Amino acid sequence: MATRSRHIDHLVLAVHDLPSAASFYAQLGFQVGARNRHPWGTENHVIQFASSFLELITVADVERIPPQGPRSFSFGAFVRDYLSRREGLAMFVLDSSDAQEDAADFARQGIGDFEPFSFERSGRAADGSETHVAFTLAFAADERLPDASFFVCQQHYPEAFWSPPLQRHENGATDVAGVVLDLEHPDEHAGFLQVFTGARPSDNGLRYRLARDGWLQLESSSGERGFTGFSVAVTDLGAVARRLAEEHIPFQELPDRLEIAPGQGFGARIAFEPASS
Repeated sequence: MATRSRHIDHLVLAVHDLPSAASFYAQLGFQVGARNRHPWGTENHVIQFASSFLELITVADVERIPPQGPRSFSFGAFVRDYLSRREGLAMFVLDSSDAQEDAADFARQGIGDFEPFSFERSGRAADGSETHVAFTLAFAADERLPDASFFVCQQHYPEAFWSPPLQRHENGATDVAGVVLDLEHPDEHAGFLQVFTGARPSDNGLRYRLARDGWLQLESSSGERGFTGFSVAVTDLGAVARRLAEEHIPFQELPDRLEIAPGQGFGARIAFEPASS
């Protein structure tokens, strides 16, 4: 098991209509990054925060998607298959300082025996200049959750990826705060989640407290199993409520957060909560 609790690196949000999703997130007050293309047939937009990001993704060229293999996890195939059933929060990604070692550890712990996946691409800095980024991913799998993917991500050139100008959002967003995972029997997944997150459950086994004040919340409803939503920390919750009202975006105002329903949020329940002081 990981010797430390990991922090949220990013969330992969699978959508059918990438331009419309990017436009909606911009309407919410996020600064949406440039469109990027992957060599395995997907395209994305990144919304970057201080230590995490959202990845809006779609399938652009199905012919380029590699098949799944016994020890090779196909990122593109998972997104394709997920979108054949639903839109929403498809992949939950935590940080890694050594993805090769994490992949070996996941195999030893029995939560995934996949070869690490490395890739690199060009990107755009806030000033429009070209950058070069590279990543290695180590995948884990809970076979009882076919619509939920888990992996850790090692960034090899973090200085080329993280950019303070790209982290400035009109809605005051500062980071991904947490993720909600719907399970029929949450206790049956505790072993997997402890190994993957490096954290022990609290609150009757329903909450995993991650590094940097992040959280993974488990719930059991009669809806779809898998990741159902996420929360973003913001500096001024009242200002976000006013913006949503001005943009005519339906939302629910709860005592500790604002929520946008999955039907409005491209399959994911989007919440805003106050940033930790």
